[in-house]
Amino acid sequence: MKLVILDRDGVINHDSDQYIKSPDEWKPIPGSLAAIARLNQAGYRVVVASNQSGVGRGLFETDTLMAIHDKMIKSLAQVGGRLDAIFFCPHTNADNCECRKPKPGLFKEIAARFNADLAGVPAIGDSLRDLQAAVAVGAAPMLVLTGKGRKTQGDPELPPGTPAFADLAAAVAHILR
Repeated sequence: MKLVILDRDGVINHDSDQYIKSPDEWKPIPGSLAAIARLNQAGYRVVVASNQSGVGRGLFETDTLMAIHDKMIKSLAQVGGRLDAIFFCPHTNADNCECRKPKPGLFKEIAARFNADLAGVPAIGDSLRDLQAAVAVGAAPMLVLTGKGRKTQGDPELPPGTPAFADLAAAVAHILR
């Protein structure tokens, strides 16, 4: 099975230090939705793995998060794309859960749900914790320079050999080459 794992905020849509708290605040990064559609057309299953601590912080309810995801799914459908699943961690750092990246819990859930070995699976993120979670399960971390990516690129803890791309469209072009 061909699979790609994406972070959401800063990879698919613009990020905000104040969190994406409503469907109106969810705005796709130019080219990201078409990039997902290209993966789908090439036979890839595309899954989102996203920390959503705004739920745990009480900034928005799970119903609101579902409405944001619904907007993302509908926006993708308009360009011929789809997501095979969305996995999210609603917890804060204080909860010390196993699903909050950089811990690999979300990735392990993906592996179980799809009965897949994640070794070598492209995992695209904009933050160090996205990449660390990928490395923990043997996935292939890929950094995008959108969102927090430019800051992450200079982090001394960046996993060695992690390729960096201008955005999701460039990362997908690399995967499909």
